[in-house]
Amino acid sequence: MLSIQFLSSFWAFVVALWVNIVFFLPGAATRFNTSQFEEQDTITRDVAILGGGSAGTYAAIRLRQMGQSVIVVEKEGRLGGHTHTYSEPTTGIPVDYAVLYFEDKPWVRDYFAHFNIPVEKISILGQGVLRRLDLRTGTDVPYSDGTTLPALAAYTAQQLKYPYLNTGFNLPDPVPEDLLLPFGDFIRKYNLDGAVDIIALLNQGVGDLLQQLTLYMMKYFSLEIIQDAVTGFLRTASHNNSELYGAAQRELGSDALLSSTVTATYRDDDEDWVYLETQTPAGEQLIHAKKFIIAVQPKLENLDAIDLDSAEESLFAQFKNTSYYTSVAHVPGLTPGALILNRANDTLYHLPPQPAVYVLRPTQSPNLTSIFYGSIDEMSETEVKSHMTQSVLTLRNAGYQVQAPEFVAYASHAPFLLTVSADAIRGGFYRDLNALQGHRKTYYMSATFNTHDSAQVWRFVDEMLKKYFMAGDDSG
Repeated sequence: MLSIQFLSSFWAFVVALWVNIVFFLPGAATRFNTSQFEEQDTITRDVAILGGGSAGTYAAIRLRQMGQSVIVVEKEGRLGGHTHTYSEPTTGIPVDYAVLYFEDKPWVRDYFAHFNIPVEKISILGQGVLRRLDLRTGTDVPYSDGTTLPALAAYTAQQLKYPYLNTGFNLPDPVPEDLLLPFGDFIRKYNLDGAVDIIALLNQGVGDLLQQLTLYMMKYFSLEIIQDAVTGFLRTASHNNSELYGAAQRELGSDALLSSTVTATYRDDDEDWVYLETQTPAGEQLIHAKKFIIAVQPKLENLDAIDLDSAEESLFAQFKNTSYYTSVAHVPGLTPGALILNRANDTLYHLPPQPAVYVLRPTQSPNLTSIFYGSIDEMSETEVKSHMTQSVLTLRNAGYQVQAPEFVAYASHAPFLLTVSADAIRGGFYRDLNALQGHRKTYYMSATFNTHDSAQVWRFVDEMLKKYFMAGDDSG
């Protein structure tokens, strides 16, 4: 005779199995039960957006300008993603320590103008007293051989061969083999050695630069970046780039669910709605949306609450990523205005082996320094800060009477650059990835689908919205 305990466990199992079948089986949308949510806990919008970083926030603002209703689900207590600003308590001086500049493009100026936020031009040249040091030993590292300008001209000529790299990954078939070379091989093939130092300065966060595929390096160090490196970038006149996202947050109001997560989704092409179960500070809420934008990095660990099908999962599983970390610290004994660029005396192009500090940068506050750090593999905050501290203390060998840094702010940007292998790209990976746009009423708009550059992310989002979200469009 079966025990009551056994029967209870058995029926609990059956109920759980039934719920999973109803929720996840394709074609079962009509059986998705929304009755567990009260009317006040149900949100209906034209578009739901997962992620309130650069792409998700911009998409939300632009969609509202297009007359569509939106809801943004953001796990952090603020919008802005990679944009971080620390305000010094004693002086109120803001210190940007992640996104420092924006490209000077018309759509960028328009975005800031929408919020009445003044911007100013800023040159990356002449910021601080530059010293190139090997932060493993504290010894000085010489400059490059003086061929930077000719090498940049040659690099520009190569860029002009591939105008389709401007926005997205709309690659031809077959993909040019030059784009699939390790970047170090590409540099040697076209005598671009003199450009490596400045590329390394601006392409932070990419892991081993010489081993990354040329495709990704050319996307990151684009013609637009070269132009603004010469003519100047933009930043907010307040020197607080988070001002942009504070303004966006105020405009979105209750349409931005902060400190919230998506716990489950249900998407089916035969249904009129996408369903998102969410956990918010106000409790569980159910979102009904006609379309769904995923604006977070499409690594499987970021999408564990999304009901991925085999096509989505097989593509996202192929991504590898680099890691990038930024901080603000008080470094006792460091000369105010010191700009320390980490280079190596015993490596090709003097590039420091990763993991490593990229740079110690002076900030607007004479009391604070920002420290940027890169790694191929993900590291804990404790590990990163320990390595940063070791590098700072090595400055004693260079004549600086420094003490250990006192960290006041820290941000992890991992996973950062998402890449796949050359063989995957040859096999049509990006063709298949682009085909996901509109699949199951879902659209992807993170930096992975273009590049880590706010201006270029916004341009990509604009093109996606015009293609798939204009009034009367029923794509997907």
